[in-house]
Amino acid sequence: MAGWGETDQSSLPGASLVADASPACFPGALEALERLSSEELEQMYSGRLCDQSEAGEVRLPSRPESGPVARRLVLSVLESWELHQQLEVGELLTGELVANAVRHAAGRTIGLQVTRKPGWLRVEVRDSSRALPCLILAEPLPPTDGGRGLRIVDDLADRWGADLLPRGKGVWFELKVRERS
Repeated sequence: MAGWGETDQSSLPGASLVADASPACFPGALEALERLSSEELEQMYSGRLCDQSEAGEVRLPSRPESGPVARRLVLSVLESWELHQQLEVGELLTGELVANAVRHAAGRTIGLQVTRKPGWLRVEVRDSSRALPCLILAEPLPPTDGGRGLRIVDDLADRWGADLLPRGKGVWFELKVRERS
């Protein structure tokens, strides 16, 4: 039985392998993670990002189906933190960063982290590539073409950037949050 704020992960296939271990450090965890469906991933990680006292990261397979999972996870966090004004833009920008990581990074997993500090909300997507993203300032592309992801992030986020990590990079955006009085 799960404790307060936790989900019972014991019934999910592979959950014991991937819930608390990095795929890189636990043999078989990566394969177990890749076998989970979007619904199983969402159920397994539901609530894990909501703990503001601890910067947690969830690992998702680097596949297009992880975009909607990441968006729903971020929506869940924002709702639990009562950041209703950031729901729409947070969901949209998370989808853009995950889509870029899936499309451009060669790794098998991506990481998702949501953190809050006074006045700010930060969403970060990590991948194994050390190639930093760049915003191409060119003529707008037709709506059917891709390539507008970072332009959308640049237009809607209050701040965004990328950091090199020991193994890859993290691309993030931040939104201003009005604190309650």
